[in-house]
Amino acid sequence: MNSSQIVKELLELKTAWRRQNFVYTKDQRSRYDELLKLRREIVRQYEIDGKVWIGPSVHGKPKD
Repeated sequence: MNSSQIVKELLELKTAWRRQNFVYTKDQRSRYDELLKLRREIVRQYEIDGKVWIGPSVHGKPKD
C-alpha cells in the first residue's frame, strides 16, 4: 500500500467518524491506528532519506 492510498483511506475514515457523531466502531478504530502507524513510518523514512524539507519557509518572501 502506498502513501497516497493510506492518506485517502484515512480521510474516508475521518469522514465516517464525523457522520457517526465523532465515534469510531472498534474495527474502524483498529484500522485507523494501523493506517496512522504505517503513515508515520513512511514519513519517518522520508526524513531519513532526505525527502522532507526541514527549515524556514521562503513562501511569500521577496526574491532578490
